[in-house]
Amino acid sequence: MLERIVVLEGLDPVIFFGTDHSNMQLIKSLFPKLRIVARGNAIKALGDDAEMSLFEEKIHEMEKFCAEMNILNEDTIISIAKGKNDFSSTIQKQDNLIIFGMNGRPITARTENQQRLVKSFDNNDLLFAIGPAGSGKTYTAIALAVRALKNKEVRKIILSRPAVEAGEKLGFLPGDMKDKIDPYLQPLYDALEDMIPMSKLKEYLENKIIQIAPLAFMRGRTLSDAVIILDEAQNTSIPQIKMFLTRLGMNARMIVTGDVTQIDLPASQSSGLIHAMNVLQNIEGIAQIKFNKKDIIRHKLVQRIVDAYEKFN
Repeated sequence: MLERIVVLEGLDPVIFFGTDHSNMQLIKSLFPKLRIVARGNAIKALGDDAEMSLFEEKIHEMEKFCAEMNILNEDTIISIAKGKNDFSSTIQKQDNLIIFGMNGRPITARTENQQRLVKSFDNNDLLFAIGPAGSGKTYTAIALAVRALKNKEVRKIILSRPAVEAGEKLGFLPGDMKDKIDPYLQPLYDALEDMIPMSKLKEYLENKIIQIAPLAFMRGRTLSDAVIILDEAQNTSIPQIKMFLTRLGMNARMIVTGDVTQIDLPASQSSGLIHAMNVLQNIEGIAQIKFNKKDIIRHKLVQRIVDAYEKFN
């Protein structure tokens, strides 16, 4: 009799095991000659050599599928166990796929400029993605960062925003500093929750594999082995964005996103984003992707709202 322990890595065990361990009950029924116990993020199996080898092979296939797709259901388990699941063809069928989000939902580059951002990410270490609200620039950037982390191209993701008030004063918000800052960073959390299982995201945040912080917290750091995203960069001053851009370390890539039509800085202060894009034009390793209203993929009214404001001004 042999004993094997398979440790599940890079995925949420809750998704793998299923509600009330329903997936594990099915797996046990498919390998009746083995004694199988699941606990924490590990599966222990006891049985004869031939059955054990097949079990390990199939469990690793299921693990790979679950880590990539963020889902594992009864049909998939049966297909993999019977050797009928073509995982690679599932991926190939998705045009312009970036990653699979929660419940296996494909996250794709849906517009021409989103596709340009994806292609530019592979060839440049600094990207500017500029465009109107709802054009998917930040969401696509975060999807690229999550993909790089999952593929072990980088060791961490760093997401930042300037904490600039748009009508409300930061000091009047309740709570400690984290409570005051979190409302500014919520859109970043929302995107991550679409792409990473909740327990895994919590683990990444606790272990600082994913770091979300206001721009002011970047000073003095060298950011290496990471994808770094600065969102709402139109609300940076010229010294702030220069400080941020010069944090770039080894094996790191930056994506700077913003909407130059929604600047919340005082009228007397110039936007660092506009200044940086002018200063850094035509420099090798830096790309600028300018989104427009055709890229807007929110509610159809958002594009009409953008049109109306452009005509009014």
